[in-house]
Amino acid sequence: MKKTLEINGKAVEFNGEKNLLEVIRKENIDLPTFCYHSELSIYGACRLCVVEVDGRGVQASCSLAPESGMKVRTNTEQLRNLRKIYIELLLASYNHDCPTCAKNNNCKLQELAYKLGVREIRFKRNQEQLPVDNSSHALLRDSNKCILCGDCVRACEEIQGIGAIDFAFRGAKSVVSPAFGKGLSHIDCVDCGQCSRVCPTGAIVPKSEVAEVWKAIEDNSKVVVAQIAPAVRVAIGEEFGYKSGTIVTGQLIAALKMLGFDKVFDSSFTADLTVIEEANEFIERKTKNENLPLFTSCCPAWVKYVEQYFPEYLHNLSTCRSPQQMFGSIAKSILPDLLGKKREDIVVVSIMPCTAKKVEARRPEFSTDGLQDVDYVLTTQELANMIKQVGIKFENLSPEAFDLPLGFKTGAGVLFGNSGGVSEAVLRYAYEKISGQILDNVDFKEVRGKNAIRETSIQINGQMINLCIIHGLKNAKNIVKQIQNGEKHYDLIEVMACPGGCIGGAGQPVYYDEETRNNRTKGIYDCDKMLQLHKSQENPYVADLYKNILKEPNSEVAHHLLHTQYKSKKRIKEGAMELITSDSSKLQVSVCVGTNCFIKGSQEILKKLINYVEQNNLTDVVDIKANFCMENCDEGPSVTVGDKLIKKCSAESAIRTLEALVSQIA
Repeated sequence: MKKTLEINGKAVEFNGEKNLLEVIRKENIDLPTFCYHSELSIYGACRLCVVEVDGRGVQASCSLAPESGMKVRTNTEQLRNLRKIYIELLLASYNHDCPTCAKNNNCKLQELAYKLGVREIRFKRNQEQLPVDNSSHALLRDSNKCILCGDCVRACEEIQGIGAIDFAFRGAKSVVSPAFGKGLSHIDCVDCGQCSRVCPTGAIVPKSEVAEVWKAIEDNSKVVVAQIAPAVRVAIGEEFGYKSGTIVTGQLIAALKMLGFDKVFDSSFTADLTVIEEANEFIERKTKNENLPLFTSCCPAWVKYVEQYFPEYLHNLSTCRSPQQMFGSIAKSILPDLLGKKREDIVVVSIMPCTAKKVEARRPEFSTDGLQDVDYVLTTQELANMIKQVGIKFENLSPEAFDLPLGFKTGAGVLFGNSGGVSEAVLRYAYEKISGQILDNVDFKEVRGKNAIRETSIQINGQMINLCIIHGLKNAKNIVKQIQNGEKHYDLIEVMACPGGCIGGAGQPVYYDEETRNNRTKGIYDCDKMLQLHKSQENPYVADLYKNILKEPNSEVAHHLLHTQYKSKKRIKEGAMELITSDSSKLQVSVCVGTNCFIKGSQEILKKLINYVEQNNLTDVVDIKANFCMENCDEGPSVTVGDKLIKKCSAESAIRTLEALVSQIA
């Protein structure tokens, strides 16, 4: 039986839509919203999607289920006035100075103010200025531009399962803040930037490095080279009027040359290199049945997540650097001789879809003699802004080609832009390596798809390989928990933090619909099909690199240039909770209450230590603190008593050590 309701006097069928807003939008009525995202939970805070429902009055359509017989009006004088008042109130809050905002021309508040005809603000502006959080290399957070829609809070919790930011305080003092009021770089933020992707204003934006790149370009003593990530080529065109997913690689190269870059290379070259190194690493582990499943390590947000939350699985992470960092290492090893320049005069600029890449480039593991392998990272958004700054008419540019040797790639390298692409590229190599047979049909469609968790098994030469492809860190957490419990068993797991993979990265042009992401995904697969070579082992310049420098996959020199090791990291930096009065003259006791130690029983240890100290009247002698991390997560719970660190500590061993040290003091 058909279900119908009435919208503005017209009968409309509905079937399966989860709320009235979806039914209305299906009828080509684009009701305005701030806080509604199809991939996030319904929040209903902004009230812009209000409608009038007969018998119910004004209702938020996003949180109202459609019902047969409903009579709905979306455009009445009352609704228009309400929406204008809501926008005026938001514009009166804090600082919304559009011309100087990073989100100018890409801001939903600005867009809706124009669409709804807001031409004046009748309310008194809030003049109180809040401090700007500039601590992160990935993101800039300005609470003065926040409209408290909660989109960032829900993205961090529901997509990534972290909850690094949340609402704090009440009423007019309400703000969105990281834990304990710290900066983003001092908490368990993994730099993925999904909060900035869904933010409708300029409250959280990718941190710009444009000024530094201009300075490098204008320094005549430097050779500035760019590497372009696969996902950038199918998204940057959106900034210049192209349909999402359009491949504009040639125009992008031409624009970079006009901006002053001396050489333009392709990160897909080192993605091909990553395939060979990672596939051989996987084959060796599979043969020895050691440290399985192998987790991919191309996504820096995922790597940081493992370091913070699952350090016991650090040995399961591939030791391969990401293609970005492989490129920086190789470029600064071979370009000085090719270009007749010193290493310190080569400036490597990455064009990335990702904010976490900015932090990855600054990791101490990825520098040589104090010089970063990758000097600067620009997001797709930042590069588009640079092109617009100098007045380049992008759509009129004649395509140009990548420079060699680091600009040549196969389709396998380009696939890295999509969720499932790394797995498919590795399978194209591993199949031939294991079976000794030529792979004619290179498409492994089993690993493709939209689902956030995809499982499949591939048989190669009689050997079964179990794979899992994941996007979204909350989904990854669930899979790791199932592995820990013995419920799941895999050989290879690909994880990307952003929805859809790199094509959905926070540095890409902002999008609000799934169609955009689907078009970008299709663009990546189309790009693979348009190339003559589809397997990384077919890249002749990669073969030359092995012949002349690397010798063979996973060789000593390859490990030096292309691999790394990761270690556990603190989730919360700086400071501890004082549970018994602080006095430096007392015996200091610290109990780690970070996630790993917490789930291993550190809270119970803390309780028993406090009880012991109080019951034995030792509060004048002992000072107890709860620390957030001691970076010994794989050997937790960790407790320090005086200068003694006790790993895999129990309450009994902590109390025994405390008793011994107290007796010495007495």
